[in-house]
Amino acid sequence: MIRLVLAEDQAMVRGALAALLRLEGDFEVVAEAGDGELAWREVQALQPDLLVTDIEMPWLTGLELAQRVRDSALATRVVILTTFARAGYLRRALDAGVRGYLLKDAPSEQLAMALRQVHAGGRAIDPQLAVAAWSEDDPLTERERQVLRLAGEGVKSVEIGKRLNLSQGTVRNYLSDAISKLGASNRIEAYRTARAKGLL
Repeated sequence: MIRLVLAEDQAMVRGALAALLRLEGDFEVVAEAGDGELAWREVQALQPDLLVTDIEMPWLTGLELAQRVRDSALATRVVILTTFARAGYLRRALDAGVRGYLLKDAPSEQLAMALRQVHAGGRAIDPQLAVAAWSEDDPLTERERQVLRLAGEGVKSVEIGKRLNLSQGTVRNYLSDAISKLGASNRIEAYRTARAKGLL
């Protein structure tokens, strides 16, 4: 049996996915989680073969979850299952050690085959996204990404500095660089552009 934790914040989608996977016969959904923190606790406690996670979730994103799994040297392999067909997300997922990146509109039998492939040590990446990921540059540094994400969420520069242990001037410099790189006129436009491209 392939043991997996399913992380998805929409209860109906999570329940449907769990039911579909259980029908396959060789999957055991050992835990379901509606947010990233709960998913992380379940992965630590149960150490499943696979973590199947969405990207956008409360508390921790799927990408942050993948980074934690990688940094903790757990044997669990991470598969992203999302609606976000964005090259930026895929690139960041691969950097975080993700072994699979699949779209929710794929047929259920394709999902099952991809999960088996990842469990066997392979990768399962949506082919069209894979091509797009390497044809589009990501101009932002990780620090610029962190600062821009917080600024776009309405956090003031002083608070961003406190959270990231940066001076207010350094925060302004990171924001200015991110705005310039994205060809935006202000931080909000830069945030929207970065989100649309999957860079945040």
